[in-house]
Amino acid sequence: MHPSVAPALPSPAGSPTPTPPVPVPPAVEVVDLHRRYGDFAAVRGISFEVRPGEVLALLGVNGAGKTSALEVLEGLAPASGGSVRVLGHDPRRERAAVRRHLGVLLQSSGLPGDLTVTETLQAWAGTLSAPRPVAEALDQVQLTGRAGVRVRSLSGGERRRLDLALALLGRPRVLVLDEPTTGLDPESRRTVWRLVRDLVDDGAAVVLTTHHLEEAEELADRIAVMRAGQVVLAGTREEIAETQPATIRFTLDAGAPQPPVPAAVEVVTPGPRVEWHTRALQPVLAELLAWAAANGVVLRGLQARAASLEQAFLAVANAAC
Repeated sequence: MHPSVAPALPSPAGSPTPTPPVPVPPAVEVVDLHRRYGDFAAVRGISFEVRPGEVLALLGVNGAGKTSALEVLEGLAPASGGSVRVLGHDPRRERAAVRRHLGVLLQSSGLPGDLTVTETLQAWAGTLSAPRPVAEALDQVQLTGRAGVRVRSLSGGERRRLDLALALLGRPRVLVLDEPTTGLDPESRRTVWRLVRDLVDDGAAVVLTTHHLEEAEELADRIAVMRAGQVVLAGTREEIAETQPATIRFTLDAGAPQPPVPAAVEVVTPGPRVEWHTRALQPVLAELLAWAAANGVVLRGLQARAASLEQAFLAVANAAC
């Protein structure tokens, strides 16, 4: 018996044996996905799963392969290798089975400019089996006051909110968002975040790409960082941040002694403006403070900063340069 598995207790006489919980299958399953454009490999063997009620954020610099991967997931392009399943179906070959459960927000939608906001939503609702009411969709994205305005007259942020209303109109079980808050002001961005959280709370699975690291931190349960068509970091925000060292900075007065360097420290700058990197922040900081107190040394401007998602992302981006 595996030591981490507790033995099953016998059921009381006459009681039925408890049924073990059935694992929830992933809503999105990507296995060794490849996508090529001629001789160029845009996606080179990525794999991930997204379960109902979960958000996965794909991060990466421009050209990392995020949108190329999403286009296969959306059924807009074939895979060159590997497999993609959305709710158990191939999104391209079994499009009819997937489409009614899939909401997609592209980077650019290309909506007809002559239609009003309401007409655009009504036209799209006519293609769906069980759309939410148009008035509800307008209210969700705060466009009720712009219902009669032609699409070409909308601001960039308003058009982006209309794109989102279209993606949500069919009450999707799987939502794919490619840069969902591009061009939005901070208040509208938070409105989008609220909508995404509400969908996830109702059991939707969400895959999003974003250049806003704050957005990934706010929404994502798990994050995958792509570089050159591959996933090079994956996990929770905390797990990804922990791939990088913490930073300690301080300035020494003229003539002050240099502190002894703990074994767990990499000295980036020796002084008088000292910068250390370490993966043992708490014990190193405690040792430094004890030394300063014992020697009467003032550590001016002392900063101790744990590693962050931004730091890990920049490390990946710089490695690609």
